[in-house]
Amino acid sequence: MAKRFSTGRGGALPDLPAADPRHLRKPHTEALRPPFSTHPPRILILYGSLRQVSYSRLLAEESGRLLEYFGAEVRFFDPSGLPLPDDAPASHPKVQELRELSEWSEGQVWVSPERHGAITGIMKAQIDWIPLAIGSIRPTQGKTLAVMQVSGGSQSFNAVNSLRLLGRWMRMITIPNQSSVAKAYQEFDPNGRMKPSSYYDRVVDVCEELVKFTLLTRDVSDYLVDRYSERKEDAEKLEQRVRLKSV
Repeated sequence: MAKRFSTGRGGALPDLPAADPRHLRKPHTEALRPPFSTHPPRILILYGSLRQVSYSRLLAEESGRLLEYFGAEVRFFDPSGLPLPDDAPASHPKVQELRELSEWSEGQVWVSPERHGAITGIMKAQIDWIPLAIGSIRPTQGKTLAVMQVSGGSQSFNAVNSLRLLGRWMRMITIPNQSSVAKAYQEFDPNGRMKPSSYYDRVVDVCEELVKFTLLTRDVSDYLVDRYSERKEDAEKLEQRVRLKSV
């Protein structure tokens, strides 16, 4: 039998001695249903290869066309010229471009080749240059994310699994669907367009789902990621500053 907690006399809440009641918030539906924004969803696409014939870039471009069809405004970041993390200051023009695009976006698509069973260093470098916070701004928190990969051999999910882990670490809302294109060299025509296939159908699914999730969450993302632990920490920092000023 499932354990049930008594609410006590008068319907009082269960005893929570480890929690600070000043910062506990019950979820409420009104905050989850604000008026929808009317501008197109803003989607940033990152890809993880600099090859002249880059199937991750071709897949990214195919995704961009689909996202625009579904009503999104799409921008790409070209990783060529981006320095290695910590090998240049954050004021580097390519780093600033990447961070500004990430801040602009409401959702993102990450497309990586699988190399040695993982994402490429180029893909990881882009993600590593986007910090969890820049002052009071969090460039990725609460934004939606779709993950895709291309493989030279049989179908694998190593890269998309790694991207999901990174998306969670960056506090993003990673959609359930994903795309893994096996033997990618067979899936694009000489003009760089993706051929009809079940792989292409899945890419359509992912793009459609990303736009839906972005429309659903972008106006409530701040509320969705409002956390007890951070409210408590911010209050403690404010209390400390006030205490120091009164000395």
